[in-house]
Amino acid sequence: MSRKKLIAANWKMYKTPAEAKAFVDAFLPLVASHTRDEIALFPSPVLLPTVVAACKGSNVAVGCQNIHFAEEGAYTGETSIGQLKAIGGTHTLIGHSERRQYFAETDEIVNKKLHTALKHGIVPVVCIGEVLAEREAGKTAEVLKTQVTEAFAGITAEMAAPIVIAYEPVWAIGTGKTATPEMAVDAHKIIRAEVARLLGSDVAAKMRILYGGSVKPDNATALLGQEDIDGALVGGASLKPDSFTSIVKY
Repeated sequence: MSRKKLIAANWKMYKTPAEAKAFVDAFLPLVASHTRDEIALFPSPVLLPTVVAACKGSNVAVGCQNIHFAEEGAYTGETSIGQLKAIGGTHTLIGHSERRQYFAETDEIVNKKLHTALKHGIVPVVCIGEVLAEREAGKTAEVLKTQVTEAFAGITAEMAAPIVIAYEPVWAIGTGKTATPEMAVDAHKIIRAEVARLLGSDVAAKMRILYGGSVKPDNATALLGQEDIDGALVGGASLKPDSFTSIVKY
């Protein structure tokens, strides 16, 4: 089954509004005619109004790096789904490995955020992946299955169509290490089989599973050419327009 790839830029905690605007102004002309894949930028929350405005009318979507599961409330420092929608954001990352590692996000929290995103029509990109010790202990499959199962608690096949999964081998994020295409495909097959077990083979066949973990222009073709890899969640290499364009046009 043909799945339209999603190439996503996670800018993490980089760029000022002026730098973000300059990126978009340079980037949009480079990808204006690109229709093969979907493209999305995930800037810091304070950059969202600038990036949404700059991308208006283009083929580039804009999302948030994180949302809170509550619709509103006394949650200092958080971004609500209503705030994201109000400024024109359409996507959100959920459960990025850095959120899990540094901010104690659990699979239960990921699940709550996923329900909130789906309820409000925001495309959720659910991030999962194993750390180095888990891979070296041969626990990759166990970890991925658990993360998918717990993230999808209470999700029905009818609800699942918008969901995107991003597989991030945590040991390959920001380290320069990359899973080989074969390693990535093996992990994607485990994830897709677990989705099929939970929600049925039809849902699993349609769900996009991205690869994230030191994706760069020089390895993008090998990774994105794999049938089971449905796009990329790009970190450092997405911070420059020419570098990210090279990945989009792999």
